Amino acid sequence: MLAEKFARLLPHLDERRRRLVLGADARALGYGGVRLVARAARVSEETVSRGVAELVGGPGPSGRVRREGGGRRRLREKHPGLLPALLALVEPDQRGDPESPLLWTTKSTRKLAGELTAQGFRVGSDTVAALLKEEGFSLQGTSRTTEGARHPDRDAQFHYINGQVQEFTGAGEPVISVDAKKKEVLGDYAVIGREWHRSGEPVRVRAHDYPEKNAQKAVPYGIYDLSADTGWVSVGCDGDTSAFAVATLRRWWDGEGRHRYPHATRLLITADAGGSNGYRVKAWKKELADFALSAGLTVTVCHFPPGTSKWNKIEHRLFSRISTNWRGRPLTSHEVVVNTIGAVTTSTGLTVHAELDPGQYPTGVTVPDEVMERLPLTPHEWHGTWNYTLRPEPLAPPAPPPPRDPSFGRFPPGDKTPAWLRHPSLTGLETPAFDDLVTRYRGYLAEHPPILLPGKRPDGGPGAGGRRLSAADHIVVLLLKKRWSMTHALLAETTGLTKTRIGSTIRDAASVLTALGETVPTGPLTVTTAEQLAAIAGHDLTPP
Repeated sequence: MLAEKFARLLPHLDERRRRLVLGADARALGYGGVRLVARAARVSEETVSRGVAELVGGPGPSGRVRREGGGRRRLREKHPGLLPALLALVEPDQRGDPESPLLWTTKSTRKLAGELTAQGFRVGSDTVAALLKEEGFSLQGTSRTTEGARHPDRDAQFHYINGQVQEFTGAGEPVISVDAKKKEVLGDYAVIGREWHRSGEPVRVRAHDYPEKNAQKAVPYGIYDLSADTGWVSVGCDGDTSAFAVATLRRWWDGEGRHRYPHATRLLITADAGGSNGYRVKAWKKELADFALSAGLTVTVCHFPPGTSKWNKIEHRLFSRISTNWRGRPLTSHEVVVNTIGAVTTSTGLTVHAELDPGQYPTGVTVPDEVMERLPLTPHEWHGTWNYTLRPEPLAPPAPPPPRDPSFGRFPPGDKTPAWLRHPSLTGLETPAFDDLVTRYRGYLAEHPPILLPGKRPDGGPGAGGRRLSAADHIVVLLLKKRWSMTHALLAETTGLTKTRIGSTIRDAASVLTALGETVPTGPLTVTTAEQLAAIAGHDLTPP
């Protein structure tokens, strides 16, 4: 009977209560009760005797299971050097200690415990975790707070943008925030986040996130209306270019903006400093000028300082909601992306319109400086590169071309390339500097004649005859290639040389200019046609 009683009762009691129950039954049985109870409960007789003693002369009821001072001493008390050794392993990257054995490894509690054991401290991972928590440590990820170099006018630009927004909203004019969201690869790829599903039935996705070759991408570009708390997102299928950004702006204005603001004459756009809508992107300003003219709006743009794009309203008012809405959901098609974005709502009333833009927006489109000078653009007095206004006016008429040099288009004596290609706007060198470089080039060739192989005559070497190119030809070809990123085919078309001759000339001229200590900076744009190159030099390609 005692054995059955103890088997049912004792598992529900702590250590002290078990002793008290056993001691009470032993006292009730009288002489021999201690031995009988110990056998029935399968414990030592000493344990039962301690229970009897606690009932007779022990302290009263207490919340403690054991007496104070019981158990082993704590390791940090037994080994005073344990905590300093642990902190030396955890904090060397903060103190700059290059001698730590775990400086470049994961500092898990198991590795920390292993290193401490190797140093003579026998500890386990649980003890290491407890010690770290007592010292104020916790598991933490990285915190995105560093924004790079802080521009000295950073805060002043924020105040300027705030003043512009208040002025526009007070006058009832539209204010929007624009930006492009991260491109998403379409397919059954994993997406960060979790959603409710039946246990054991998760959504099956690829084991790896490496995109397939020629995998389709979704390019969301968003517009957030600050006053109306509404979003408009175009999901593109091509590149994130300025043409795509302004096409989204035009779609928003035609589909929603002009109906919500029928009397608007101005529009304020806040944007970050880079990407397709960056303040240095010429195509962005050219496309905006075309939009301002077609919409009849005076468009003002204010850019956030570099490194502060997360302050743009669209980031935390719209894009964060989109990321939350498609968490844990594979973006398998453009339809899924559009429908998921269009379903975004918030408790404060945010609504989002999303649509697919199947248009083609190729990259690499350049805008010549001559066109930029004709834009109806007025920089603001405060940081005109960040803040500017585009008037709804057509491009200004082009400036009259300079008087035509009758020698342009002809071949100077001994030279194979047209003279107009030596214009300072193309070479970056004024005429005296160019002539000086040609003289030094010839002098170097005279001091370092080329090594000739039997039966071979390199371009410009002895025996080349009429095929020989002059030093000026060499320099012109290299400068055009380096400054304007021209292809060999375009150089051949412009200079009248063959592509093979172009390649060998660039190699030879590059080695000579390097030896002379000359560097060729890259030009501001890429020239893709001979007409574009002629326009930079102010030269007319049509025959006189």
